[in-house]
Amino acid sequence: MPVAFHKYHALLNDFIVVDLRKSRVARTRLRSLAVKMCHRRTGVGADGLVCLSSRRNADARIDIFNSDGSWAEKSGNGLRIAAVHCHLHSGRRRKRKFLFQTASSLDRVSLVRRDGDSYLVKTELGRPTFEARQVPVKSRRRFVINAPIRVGGVDFPVTCLSVGNPHTVLFVDDFEFDWQAVGAAIEKHRSFPNRTNVEFVKVVNRRKVKVADWERGAGATGSSGTGAAAAVAAGVMLGLLDRRCEVLFETGSLMIDWPESPGVIQLTGPAQFIASGEYEF
Repeated sequence: MPVAFHKYHALLNDFIVVDLRKSRVARTRLRSLAVKMCHRRTGVGADGLVCLSSRRNADARIDIFNSDGSWAEKSGNGLRIAAVHCHLHSGRRRKRKFLFQTASSLDRVSLVRRDGDSYLVKTELGRPTFEARQVPVKSRRRFVINAPIRVGGVDFPVTCLSVGNPHTVLFVDDFEFDWQAVGAAIEKHRSFPNRTNVEFVKVVNRRKVKVADWERGAGATGSSGTGAAAAVAAGVMLGLLDRRCEVLFETGSLMIDWPESPGVIQLTGPAQFIASGEYEF
């Protein structure tokens, strides 16, 4: 059956949007749809699938499926892309502010301005938690902050937290090592029952970091919104960063604000429409 889709990217982290309010795809088939549509050669090609569905207390519910078919609780880039999509399909009086339901919270998203072919979008990501059982991470520690994890016979100091989805942050001096292999190993480490996203972070100064990101279920991606938030939150906890920080990826930068009150992380960055069409599923 034909499935209408719209493709977007946020700093080259690309997603396919499928509106389940218009396309009748059974929820039991969404994992399979994600795998097939996200395939770079036989499908549309993307890091993940953003599924929109009806929600009474929000503009839409967002469910994220990675390119391997696994479900993700939240995506910062996905939230921004959903806002651009809903803006472009909201009729003549195009809305600029949205409330989206994710698995972990209700998040407010707003379009700040249009920059050429892309939009600058600001989204809330909720309050981060470092409680090991809530990340989740298996540990005798209540908080896994700058604690060792053994991978390939080497102990890596990591900080684990959730920003609506699980993250493991490692601060590094440079990226002159096989960080993708390390990221893949940590993602599936026995300490993480739901697997984990992994961020390698180099501090430039207290208001700027460089990040290489390994996405759970997708591998190395151009950027990660929740990854940027996790990197800054971990840096703040370790006394390395200020609460407002620029996060640099090879593909561009995102801005993170984590005010002490009310403690909700805010992410600002671009999102851009690429193409639309129908996929034969």
